[in-house]
Amino acid sequence: MKYDGIILGSGQAGNPLWDSLTDRGWNVALVEKAHLGGTCINYGCTPTKTMVASAQIAHYARNAARWGVRTGPVSVDLPRIVARKDAIVRQFRDGKQSQAESRANLHMYRGHARFVDRNKIAVNGQTLEGERIFINTGTRPSVPRIDGLDQVEFLTNASLLDLKTLPDHLLVLGGGYIGLEFGQIFHRFGSRVTIVHKDRQILNREDGDVAGELQKALEAEGIRFILNARTTRVARKNGQVALSLEVPTGAETLSGTHLFLATGRTPNTDDLGLDKAGVDTDGRGYIKVNDRLETNVPGIWALGDVKGGPALTNI
Repeated sequence: MKYDGIILGSGQAGNPLWDSLTDRGWNVALVEKAHLGGTCINYGCTPTKTMVASAQIAHYARNAARWGVRTGPVSVDLPRIVARKDAIVRQFRDGKQSQAESRANLHMYRGHARFVDRNKIAVNGQTLEGERIFINTGTRPSVPRIDGLDQVEFLTNASLLDLKTLPDHLLVLGGGYIGLEFGQIFHRFGSRVTIVHKDRQILNREDGDVAGELQKALEAEGIRFILNARTTRVARKNGQVALSLEVPTGAETLSGTHLFLATGRTPNTDDLGLDKAGVDTDGRGYIKVNDRLETNVPGIWALGDVKGGPALTNI
């Protein structure tokens, strides 16, 4: 099948693109191996902000006395919170599905895409040919190389969203925005939370004074931080997850009931067959682009998280 354009991935960059191109009368193929909407709708902004809202209500109720309001003991019904989150995600996802199905010149393919040539893509045994190809395959959670981690069950930003039992003590590995957001959510739900970060400040891309004030605010809520810490080993001991840490004062062991990895993202480029198309990537696997999102191969663009840089929808 030949198309004017082929879009790999239906995230926050790919969706408006097919919308615009089909409006122009292009015959477009959209390849998506999972849910429409990409990270933002399925595992990012939409579900997390829905859970943030529930966490904020719990926080207000628990601290109602500040405003002269009396409440009884506050607890959360995590399965109901997750069900509410799932319903909103489905609503957004179904909306994207309806929009896609309404475009007669948009052809959807479900499956994993791989380049077989500069302008050819293989999906489920079919070969699609396009004059222009747009790569919007996003990223996935990075799993660090830590001794013993492969023997221990851990959570990612996707699996943590579906947790139905509240952790007694959540260990968060990583002090970036994902670790901080989930850390605050689950602390407000009622979990004890400890955030372990390898650098001297959280949010190391932000100004130090901003990061410092945010840390103070989170500590005031009861979240504990262990900074400048290197995790050397993970083990399961007596029903707990135990982290062996190297901190400036020496060795330390930290135990908790659940481990959440928030140690960065990895681009979904390792199984795309980019070598068949000749597309260049950097040392971390992100696709190199210029300021027009063009790769080194004419007729191939990369957009969204897969090209690196700040992973924000508005960008």
